[in-house]
Amino acid sequence: MTTHHITVTVNGETHEADVEPRLLLVHFLRDDLGLTGTHVGCDTSNCGACTIHVDGESAKSCTMLAVQADGCELKTIEGMASEPTLHPLQQAFWDQHGLQCGFCTPGMIMQAAWLLAENPDPDEAEIREGISGNLCRCTGYVNIVKAIQQAAGTLRESESAPVVAAETIDGQEVSAEPAAAG
Repeated sequence: MTTHHITVTVNGETHEADVEPRLLLVHFLRDDLGLTGTHVGCDTSNCGACTIHVDGESAKSCTMLAVQADGCELKTIEGMASEPTLHPLQQAFWDQHGLQCGFCTPGMIMQAAWLLAENPDPDEAEIREGISGNLCRCTGYVNIVKAIQQAAGTLRESESAPVVAAETIDGQEVSAEPAAAG
């Protein structure tokens, strides 16, 4: 059996492997790297449960070969949160009940993250169009859209929070952390 040596960076960590030329990227992530948050739903790119980011672009990993990802930067749902804090999209899906069975949720969140990177302030129609390649078989998408709207607002607020330079004023140390939004 012929194999190809690949090097990929997944969620900030570099991995090298010898893979068969026909190995799908989703199976490499799940079976070889143990990143089971990326789901296999259809193997035809119809459902979007396998959505990840490849070099910052949204991609369906069930129709991409692992060898095609050689040299790429990949991000999966496991790379979204900063322990112990959830990513704003993950928190919003929780807050807005944007999931039921949860099977589509990782792919939906990855697609929504890409959408918000492209358009930080989408309206409802733009959100619905942006996630149209990801199917949820449990919901009517109402709460998913609400979750994405909430996350968009949270992300915009965090980006616009004023930053105070670290220095000493009148003998008191001033933090370089963003000022609390109020």
